[in-house]
Amino acid sequence: MNWQHVYDAFPVNRELIWLNNCGTTPAGAHVVAAVQRFLEGYSRRGILTDAGNYAEFGHRIKTILGKLLGCRERELALIHNTAEGMNFLSRGIALFPGDEIVLLENEYPSNVYPWRHWAQKGVSLVHAPMAQTPEMFLEKLAVRLNARTRVVAVSAVHWCTGMPLPIAAIGRLCRERDILLIVDGAQGVGMQPMDVAATGISAMAFSAWKWLMGPLGLGVLYLPEENLEKFQPVFQGTESVVNDQQYLPYKTQLKPTADRFTFSTAGLVDWAYFSAALSFLEDIGFDAVRSRIYALSDFATQRLMASGLKVVSTDFATHPTGIVVCEKPGVAAAVLVERLGRAGIVATERLGRVRLSPHIYNSFDQIDRAVEVLSTAR
Repeated sequence: MNWQHVYDAFPVNRELIWLNNCGTTPAGAHVVAAVQRFLEGYSRRGILTDAGNYAEFGHRIKTILGKLLGCRERELALIHNTAEGMNFLSRGIALFPGDEIVLLENEYPSNVYPWRHWAQKGVSLVHAPMAQTPEMFLEKLAVRLNARTRVVAVSAVHWCTGMPLPIAAIGRLCRERDILLIVDGAQGVGMQPMDVAATGISAMAFSAWKWLMGPLGLGVLYLPEENLEKFQPVFQGTESVVNDQQYLPYKTQLKPTADRFTFSTAGLVDWAYFSAALSFLEDIGFDAVRSRIYALSDFATQRLMASGLKVVSTDFATHPTGIVVCEKPGVAAAVLVERLGRAGIVATERLGRVRLSPHIYNSFDQIDRAVEVLSTAR
């Protein structure tokens, strides 16, 4: 693979070293061209433009994601973000006083706040403690589950440490106990291999703008056909029902697909953006994408350790991740991030540590530069 070509495709590399890709990803030149092409067509012919429409963009997006996740197109709905998807799922299920929901310790708010309303209805919210390795986490979770547990809602990858959670093993654990496994896939989809059917995920929501390099404000909901009726739509709109383009008479039958949750007019420019971003990744090949991410993150890990920094992912070294979290004895993470910023390197602080997350358009030279700044910071 010509990674120099990928490097050149991202204008951000001419101004910054962007190592916060598990936060947000800058747009590549191919995305800019695709969005410009659509907007120019829309400016001339409006919704009649031949530069793209909902059906074309939606089909392209779902085809690529379906192959990536091992699911059917009809099991995917395009929404706005992870939090929206989690709210759809949390508000759509039936739980009763005395039931229990297990969340993840230090979880991202998008998979915490949507569940809080259940506490006012007699449902217990408890947190499974994090651990140093995926295997240790699974042991702790197994002990935490009981006859009252109805939902386990966890992330595919912990956003503060980069540790992949053992989703397949958690899925088996939940199936044995008839527990719904609901996954926040924002940090996992595109960076971790994920076969949703094989892992037994009951439902999943994730954002487009991290490892999938899509636009801010666009997300995806995965809801397998066998679980569709377990989650009732809280919101309904023009596009929630069958024959949605026939406005009258009004319909009462919901679409028999996850699309019932894309309940009204979506941002077509975002769909054009996401379609182009996914097509770029698919042309490279998602296996090659993951391998490149892992190679960059492993290089960063080795260089950081050689420079005397402690790297969290060494605790779970047999589980590849694209998120490298480090700390330097005697220097606050906020200071390190500020020094990186002054050098034009974008990273962030999480739980008192520095988080770096390279993507395919980054280079080993950029990693070296970041490590140089961190190693010399006092």
